[in-house]
Amino acid sequence: MQEKKKIVYLYGFSHTIDAKFDILLEIIQEHSQLNVDMVIIFLHDGVIGTSKRTLTNDKLRKLLNLPISVYALIPDIKARGMDPKTLNDKVKGIGYDQLVDILVGSEKIVSWM
Repeated sequence: MQEKKKIVYLYGFSHTIDAKFDILLEIIQEHSQLNVDMVIIFLHDGVIGTSKRTLTNDKLRKLLNLPISVYALIPDIKARGMDPKTLNDKVKGIGYDQLVDILVGSEKIVSWM
């Protein structure tokens, strides 16, 4: 049995930019079917829409229902006037130290900035 590869996707665009998010979602869905171990980290404007207080669009809802780990960078959440305590239950808030730990422990990093 082949060992799973861990891929970290860093996504920094608002989910309202459909074209970029569509491509990301398609790639994540394909990798999910191949049983690839993945992590998505929302940072910069990518954190917009991750709060329970905002309307979650259908594409983000699909992504959050996939068997992957999803994180959002707390300093970016705060910089956009959001409260990290209101994050969607499927999104875990992380700080810079945790971000570094995740990146160091991954085999591949894909940056969407």
